[in-house]
Amino acid sequence: MTTVLFNRRSLLAGGSVLATGVLVSGVSGLLLPARAAGLAPTETMSGGANNYRKGAATVDRIGKGGFWMSGTVRRAGDGAPLVGQRIQIWAHTVEGQEHEPQSHGATLTDKDGKFRLEMPQIIPIFGQPHGHLAYDSGEFKTVFLRPVMRSAKETSLEAHFVLQPA
Repeated sequence: MTTVLFNRRSLLAGGSVLATGVLVSGVSGLLLPARAAGLAPTETMSGGANNYRKGAATVDRIGKGGFWMSGTVRRAGDGAPLVGQRIQIWAHTVEGQEHEPQSHGATLTDKDGKFRLEMPQIIPIFGQPHGHLAYDSGEFKTVFLRPVMRSAKETSLEAHFVLQPA
């Protein structure tokens, strides 16, 4: 019988093997695939639904643009990209406040589950530059996100959704 010794040096050396997604069995020498426990769904963020407008129009751009909101939409569990999912986006910008209709728009995810929508530059409200995003199409549970930017000088913001069936 083979004895496998785990110490700091052997774990560090084996880390490169584990990082590649394979695990070496000390007994049989077989290579086994790493197994994911499943991708947990995204939880709704506090304040994410503030000024939400049900049914905001799908648009090519909000306002004059200059700022990019982007991200991905995947299915909980297996992480598969979700195609054609509607993401609503709104924010307090140089062209309007987040409660105004012209500050809202929606876009759809592409074949890779990615979305991207140009909008006016986000500016701080209540001291924090932030955006709002919502998945609300009904096939999956509704999720509201409110990501905060590190700086009001940033010209893009990403948000990622992992959705679970409704």
